Amino acid sequence: MKIVYLIVIILLVALGVYLNRSYAYIYQEIGSVGLSSPDTKRTYTTAGTGEDKTAPILYVALGDSLTAGVGTNNFQQSYPYLVAEKLANSGSAVTLKDLSVSGAKTSELISYQLAEAVGSKPSIVTLLIGVNDIHGNVSKTTFEKNYGEILKQLSQNANTKIYAISIPYIGSSTLFLPPYQLYFNYKTKEFNEIIKKLAAAYKVYYIDIYTPTVGLFMKSGPQYSTDAFHPSAEGYKLWAGVIYDYLN
Repeated sequence: MKIVYLIVIILLVALGVYLNRSYAYIYQEIGSVGLSSPDTKRTYTTAGTGEDKTAPILYVALGDSLTAGVGTNNFQQSYPYLVAEKLANSGSAVTLKDLSVSGAKTSELISYQLAEAVGSKPSIVTLLIGVNDIHGNVSKTTFEKNYGEILKQLSQNANTKIYAISIPYIGSSTLFLPPYQLYFNYKTKEFNEIIKKLAAAYKVYYIDIYTPTVGLFMKSGPQYSTDAFHPSAEGYKLWAGVIYDYLN
């Protein structure tokens, strides 16, 4: 019987070590690559001008590294720029203002992005935030409170169309060793339910980029940049297509 107990203890210790090391591995790998935002100035960018000069669009993008385009070579490969280009090609003059900050959680978006977004009185706002809340172990209660505050303040501008974008699953199979793909996928779905509920409560548009992309992003491949976490230009192009279809 003592041998059985000893074996159980050894297995539990081994499991604990594995879980600890595989969890640490995720952030060590992401940090070792050290990707940065392709455009650090975060200034106004004219995405393109269509033929219709009477209806200019000011598009404000809020978020974290996924909105800033981390993982690409230049800002023109980020999903906000690609979406703005598509809008411009449909006939309207478009100006893009990307206020996103790499690493931002909902609390930091409130502190450093929200006031400027509201003050800009944009035609369109896209909001993609939450992946850092998940990886930063922010509670669902805190996330819901913060996200609700963001939507509340954005809703002050009655003429602004607000698009709350679901948190996409990110983390390739080479980066998230078992059981962490399952864990982070579960957390992503939990937080997305909160976003969907709040979008309905504040009567804003909800864009689901999780469902059509989760199968692909569970795998490794060209949809990922070199850190196997942030999308590549190909990955952002896929997101932009889904987002634009909702906007259009």
